[in-house]
Amino acid sequence: MGWCVGLFVVRRHELTDESWAVIEPLLAPPRMGRPVRDRRQVINGILWKLSTGAAWRDLPERYGPWKTVYERFRRWSADGTWDRLLAPGSRPAALRRRGCCRLDRGVCGLHDRAGSPACLRGPKRRLWPGEAIGRSRGGLTTKIHLACDGQGKPLAFTITGGNVNDCTQFEQVMARISVSRCGPGRPMTRPEQVVADKGYSSTKIRSYLRRRGIKAAIPERIDQINGRIRRGESRCRLDRAAYRRRNVVERCFNKLKHNKALATRYDKLARHYQALVTIAVLQLWLP
Repeated sequence: MGWCVGLFVVRRHELTDESWAVIEPLLAPPRMGRPVRDRRQVINGILWKLSTGAAWRDLPERYGPWKTVYERFRRWSADGTWDRLLAPGSRPAALRRRGCCRLDRGVCGLHDRAGSPACLRGPKRRLWPGEAIGRSRGGLTTKIHLACDGQGKPLAFTITGGNVNDCTQFEQVMARISVSRCGPGRPMTRPEQVVADKGYSSTKIRSYLRRRGIKAAIPERIDQINGRIRRGESRCRLDRAAYRRRNVVERCFNKLKHNKALATRYDKLARHYQALVTIAVLQLWLP
């Protein structure tokens, strides 16, 4: 179930001493007033919730009162603490280099308590438009649009409703990519190459990449190929060697969805679900 580090028993979903040493300096200092609960204990409770997908009320006693852990999670989700922990400066220097970027999306179903019609009768239906909930072929779902590097480390993501087209989020995901340099200088925001599937094949996306000097390894859809043939135009070149390595982003999604609170969405509010995705991404970067 766990291993001993110093005087603490660290379970597989909890922070190790090395991970806590990275996170602790980035947390805001405690406010004046009553002594606050151990923040490492609180974060471990949040990680337990992320890993198991259980209700906050079922939090084990070793993490303290469940309401305290939930209130801290809610407060940090609102003030941007999780985004600050995932800032480029907190990522390992060995992975800070310009290279190939893979994009894809993952679909997560909603639990009944997150967004089923039975739970959203009456005025609560007004939560739908801004809470990244959409009706798709699989029912009510949420999409995670993700970009990762060549080693499967997440770089940026957005969440939308399940009915949102993949290509509409391409520029938003690319705009969030920021990789710190090993030395001084501004973070790098442009990879050398972008690899994606046919869902991202559009004239707008290819023009966007061309303007920024980024190579595209995106196959064309059959209707686009037939259109080029009718117009007498040549087909876009496809770097097949790079495209064959696109499954790196699929493996990244696989690691993220080991967390049950991500594979199935239990949260009604989009900012809470986005915070859980941010924490899961942060876990993949921590030592």
